[in-house]
Amino acid sequence: MEYLYGKNVFLTGGSSGIGLAAAEHFAANGYTVYAASRAPRSSAQSFPGGGAILPVAMDVRDLQSVGDASASVLAQADIGIVIHCAGIGIACPGEDFPGEAVMGLFDTNMTGVMRVNSRFLPHLRERGGGLCIIIGSVAGIFPIPFQSHYCASKAALDLYAATLRMELREYNVRVSLVMPGDTCTGFTDARKYEIDESSPYYAACLGAVQKMEKDERGGNPPISVARVMFKLASRKKPPGRIIVGFSYKFLAFLRRLLPDRFIQFMLRSIYMGGN
Repeated sequence: MEYLYGKNVFLTGGSSGIGLAAAEHFAANGYTVYAASRAPRSSAQSFPGGGAILPVAMDVRDLQSVGDASASVLAQADIGIVIHCAGIGIACPGEDFPGEAVMGLFDTNMTGVMRVNSRFLPHLRERGGGLCIIIGSVAGIFPIPFQSHYCASKAALDLYAATLRMELREYNVRVSLVMPGDTCTGFTDARKYEIDESSPYYAACLGAVQKMEKDERGGNPPISVARVMFKLASRKKPPGRIIVGFSYKFLAFLRRLLPDRFIQFMLRSIYMGGN
């Protein structure tokens, strides 16, 4: 196969879920994947086609950790593809501000991407080209009850990625935002409920998020997202934004045609019983 951006990949969130699936899929097809996470595997993993997964200890929330890890990786390899998979979620009413949880969410989902890019995008630019893939979410374009903080972090990534595409175009660095819908990963069980039983929203929050979590557990396997990312790496001009799954693509199409009031009514009916 042709490796348009080289055979070396740096990937965050590589120990589980979509990140792990992507690392394994790229490595199985001959890539060397530097898979970063806070708790990486203890040893490298080799694949029959010559690919490998090399674990990297890094916390996207810590500037020093990102700096040390990126310096070490770039000293070893000419990274041509950077993939951002690290992410967390919380559940709580939009009017609440559980400070530590919200700041941690944005620090991982949004600011963490910026920290990593500040170290790797200059390398992609100076080498004359590369590919940056950011995992967003359909929650970045659809409002989900009691997921306002998460939705906001993913919506921010949408505009951030679009801006990068314009700025980096003349340097042949491509930027794609991949937007999965419901995906069956450990992300669901790791979500934290930041709401007290005394809250007037407590019952509605539990009901809405439990409905969403049921959909996630019955959703697409993470390899479906990994395959989409892998296909992007074979395109000289990958799309700037791609939604994973036909049903979600159809919903996004309807969103362009229907008024916001109807979209909100539909989502409220799904997650809150139309109340």
